Amino acid sequence: MALHKGSCHCGKVAFEVETDLEQVIECNCSICRRKGYLLTFVPRGALNVTRGEEDLATYTFNTHTIRHRFCSTCGCGTFGEGRQPTGEAMAAINIRCLENVELSDIKTIPFNGRDR
Repeated sequence: MALHKGSCHCGKVAFEVETDLEQVIECNCSICRRKGYLLTFVPRGALNVTRGEEDLATYTFNTHTIRHRFCSTCGCGTFGEGRQPTGEAMAAINIRCLENVELSDIKTIPFNGRDR
């Protein structure tokens, strides 16, 4: 596990997350495919919004169980919040928003969210 810093494009929203980036999920659901998200999932407590909580907007769709959070100024999708099937709060971090991460070094696992 390592502590990673991230932010939206304009910098109004910043966060830190403790996660292992050995592999990430590339989901093909309608929102992830269109936005190009690469996701790592962590317990919600591993995510700390350090700046701009008030600048985050929320979008939900389909079952409305995942709160897709994005900067209300630049529109950059930083993370999502939801619950695991066990009820534990979790966050799905868009690793494209993390600093100093070489995407080509990370194993990408496809996930068929489209057919769920």
